[in-house]
Amino acid sequence: MNYTKGGFPVWDEEFDKEHFTPEEIAESDLRVALITSLVQARKEQGLSQRDLETISGVKQPQIARMERGDANPQLDTMLKVLAAMGKTLAVVPLPSKT
Repeated sequence: MNYTKGGFPVWDEEFDKEHFTPEEIAESDLRVALITSLVQARKEQGLSQRDLETISGVKQPQIARMERGDANPQLDTMLKVLAAMGKTLAVVPLPSKT
């Protein structure tokens, strides 16, 4: 573990391999990708979290928790937020790590 970004811990691959299963790492990577895409879509459309609350019906504090990764939202909540921005989820093959 390195402490290189503002005093916050930055995990490296070696730490991950020692402490987590490949399945846990893959799940975490998917969560990060989903959250990153959600935030990116909101910002690309020039929406604040409050704006997104208004158009999606999902309360701003819940959106903030989702974006921070502090919440494990129900699928219908995630779909409400995405649909309000003209987005959806897709089932696609995972990239191979070979």
